[in-house]
Amino acid sequence: MSKSLLIISRQAPWSGPGAREALDIVLAGGAFDLPIGLLFMDDGVFQLAPHQDAKAVQQKDLSANLQALELFGVEDVFACRHSLDERGLVPPSSAQPLSGEGISTLIDRYDQVVTL
Repeated sequence: MSKSLLIISRQAPWSGPGAREALDIVLAGGAFDLPIGLLFMDDGVFQLAPHQDAKAVQQKDLSANLQALELFGVEDVFACRHSLDERGLVPPSSAQPLSGEGISTLIDRYDQVVTL
């Protein structure tokens, strides 16, 4: 049986390669039917903000990657409620918001956890 993997994405989509790498790992895991989850925390929740203009900051748009999660069988997508609230973001329907205890329980569910 495959070990499960949780990716925690903490970088804003425009702050460097970490956000894209996190999504690439999750999509690859989904393509190989790996039990995988994705948690957005800290500035990583900015990846969930609608209507981003990646060209304005000379970056590649990650919205297509986010939309592809479901196509790759990735259903476990979460966002830190505290991080969303701090940044004035509304939880998107594509990510289940979790508070502190929920995040701890989520992390305990997975065999491996990688933070980017």
